[in-house]
Amino acid sequence: MASLMHFFTTLLFVLIPLVATTHHHHHHHGLKSLHFALYQHETINKTGYFVVHGVAGPPVSQTTTPFGTLFVFQDPLTLKPNYTSKLVGTAEGTSITSGLDGLQSLTIGKVSLNVKKHKGSISIVGVTNNIKPSNHPVVGGTGDFLFVQGYVTSSPVNLVGLTVTYKIEFHLYWPPYAYPKQ
Repeated sequence: MASLMHFFTTLLFVLIPLVATTHHHHHHHGLKSLHFALYQHETINKTGYFVVHGVAGPPVSQTTTPFGTLFVFQDPLTLKPNYTSKLVGTAEGTSITSGLDGLQSLTIGKVSLNVKKHKGSISIVGVTNNIKPSNHPVVGGTGDFLFVQGYVTSSPVNLVGLTVTYKIEFHLYWPPYAYPKQ
């Protein structure tokens, strides 16, 4: 009985690393991906509007809004941080200030793109920090971005002046069923 138990214990220690290694390697093999960065330009009362002003708290500034503030936006996306750079997309959506400090918002957005021979839109949702990088999971897509998965990172570049600028980094992955075998 002891030798049978020793056999199964040895077998278990040999098989566990093989199964774990095979599963991990197979998970990332063969995924089509696309990585790039664009720049979002937001101008208050031109591309972004306060719809509902939140409760008293921190004063409104380019980085803070009162708790509960509802904000909608339709911002241009360009290839470079300069507002006059080539327009390649639009970020539109809404955010609700969810942090009592006025720095965090729950954001729901649609990003329409025409980049790198890909045209369509992706949908994102997540918490945006106005002064720190924020990751937003991709929850859907249309056109060439149908079935896309991944995340988008939004980082402030310039928070001074009438127009604030954010760097938007895209990390997109398509599952094997989303594109034809060639």
